[in-house]
Amino acid sequence: MLVLGIETSCDETAAAVVADGFVLRSNVIASQVALHRRFGGVVPELASRKHIERLLPVIDEALETAGLNIAQIEGLAVTRGPGLVGALTVGVAAAKAIAVARELPFVGVNHIEGHIYAAFLSEPDVAFPVLALIVSGAHADLIVMRDHGDYEILGRSRDDAAGEAFDKVARAMGLGYPGGPEIDRLGKEGNPRGVPLPLPMAGESWEFSFSGVKTAALRALRGHEGDTAFLRDLAASLQRVIVEVLVRKTLGAAAVVRPKTMVVAGGVAANSRLRREMEQACAAAKLRLVIPPPILCTDNGGMIAAAGWRRLTAGERSPLNLAAESDLSLE
Repeated sequence: MLVLGIETSCDETAAAVVADGFVLRSNVIASQVALHRRFGGVVPELASRKHIERLLPVIDEALETAGLNIAQIEGLAVTRGPGLVGALTVGVAAAKAIAVARELPFVGVNHIEGHIYAAFLSEPDVAFPVLALIVSGAHADLIVMRDHGDYEILGRSRDDAAGEAFDKVARAMGLGYPGGPEIDRLGKEGNPRGVPLPLPMAGESWEFSFSGVKTAALRALRGHEGDTAFLRDLAASLQRVIVEVLVRKTLGAAAVVRPKTMVVAGGVAANSRLRREMEQACAAAKLRLVIPPPILCTDNGGMIAAAGWRRLTAGERSPLNLAAESDLSLE
């Protein structure tokens, strides 16, 4: 089955074609970073308007790159939530229109589920049970996946997500938006213990909280805004404490869950320190780890098509009154 996946949950307009659940035929992403940079973050209304402008050309490019036309597509998958409700609505409406016009089955996909299925695009033989850490600008979720469609959330961020903390501190540092890649770049030149920062919610719980370390970093920054050496140390130190907690909690959960595969995905999974330290920790614990390449960690249509393919081939269909949901539970 050839599935067209559509992703418009935030500020990336994306479409992709996946064959048989694992073969990525195309993956087109139109970023809105330049649009939102001057505001220091995503402006929901502007994001929605840009999706309206870009989505059909992105779909056309995805089909052209795959060497296909719309008549050859056999199913549609679209992100229905969680995310910005206006942005999500653009993608859901487009999927419905194509489904009706072409008489195609379509299915709504949870955005977090999509991030997990990015791992299947990287390594199709992912074995269950899976323990997945999904980290992005809006999410920090620790999830057990016992089979396709069978999820249990062990813990999640109770306030700021890791990516949100990176973005807000980076903005205060004058690094621009998005802040995560800039924190990663600058942190490679700094001392990871150069600025004392607390470990965020470092107890035995599998919950996450990054608002406290964000506030501590912002306080430490005061009076040092123009100090390049300090900024390097702050970037390195912020990465160190956030990554340490993410790795510690994930490996702690793995000791209880005993997964056959560990998955780390989401935009923050592109962070070089997180990738390196998670690889080292899983190697020491003799755990198989799958981290998708960076292009599949950020929001993309391929992950939605892969997740949708699994649901479509299992016979699942979404009704034409499917609504976008800003806070859609994975469970």
